[in-house]
Amino acid sequence: MLVMPGHDELITDEARWDAVRRRDRTADGSFVYSVRSTGVYCRPSCAARLPRRENVRFHATCADAERAGFRPCKRCRPDGPTLAQRQSVAVSKACRLIEEADELPALAVLADAAGMSPFHFHRVFKAVVGVTPKQYADAHRARRVRGELDRSATVTEAIYGAGFNSNGRFYAASAGLLGMTPKAWRNGGRGIEIRFAVGECSLGSILVAATDKGVCAIELGDDPDGLVRGLQDRFPKARLIGGDAEFEALVARVVGFVETPGRDPGLPLDIRGTAFQQRVWQAIREVPAGATVTYTEIAERIGLPRAVRAVARACASNRIAVAIPCHRVVRIDGSLSGYRWGIERKRELLEREAAP
Repeated sequence: MLVMPGHDELITDEARWDAVRRRDRTADGSFVYSVRSTGVYCRPSCAARLPRRENVRFHATCADAERAGFRPCKRCRPDGPTLAQRQSVAVSKACRLIEEADELPALAVLADAAGMSPFHFHRVFKAVVGVTPKQYADAHRARRVRGELDRSATVTEAIYGAGFNSNGRFYAASAGLLGMTPKAWRNGGRGIEIRFAVGECSLGSILVAATDKGVCAIELGDDPDGLVRGLQDRFPKARLIGGDAEFEALVARVVGFVETPGRDPGLPLDIRGTAFQQRVWQAIREVPAGATVTYTEIAERIGLPRAVRAVARACASNRIAVAIPCHRVVRIDGSLSGYRWGIERKRELLEREAAP
């Protein structure tokens, strides 16, 4: 039996029939069903009239159904790409158009290239990517600005060189996109004060860094010097200040939180990221200690059930370990997936939280 990831429950004919009755799109690709009275086979989500149960058989693959003498349904075309696959291809094409354009193409232009109406395209794009076409374009331009800021003679030149047609619009969003002003980014963080300290905990070395707004990084690793170099590489011209007694007390709170991750340390956080990332991180912060959620569940909680991959990328972008507890996000089968600071640390944190 060929079962797609996340559909281990579709191993009985009763479960498959229930998926057919619900026209469950998420079951597409897990199996097909044939109808004896019509001689065709369909996807679980086929919108055709529901057949009588006694006329239905289930097959692992299209090839199995055809060997049994059935032909593909002309309505749902089970032998071709699924609707989700077709939409993914269309959205990928739109993303390339956005990335290659100097200005954001009109919604009607993007929708036409995808073969959809503007309203439907906008909804599909957000469901697949996790953000709107405009938000995607702004995020892409922000990445271009980072590169331009390193190359251009002036900040204004960099902003326009990256495709922003209004420096006011970019400056309004720059703090969230860059974590500081464009000028400070271009200067490698010059003028920004970041206090930091490196300590040791049972999970290895730990670096804690904070701006005047709150903790901006909690990094774990095996090499304390490497953690500091990483911070320096991100902000080569920032004023990095070794922690004083007050800051050391903050570090101690963080270490205590790592050792007993069920406690809420009440840390002030300086969370920087895109609007989508911040929605993901906020949803993760609402997961209680001792519990786990899947990437799919986080996507559903933020109202974007198809943005599972984007949720995973947001988790990977998190630089504030434990306080933003992305270690509580697991695969749909409960297994542990990638963790910025190592799978073994993720496993250890979960075991500590599960301990009575």
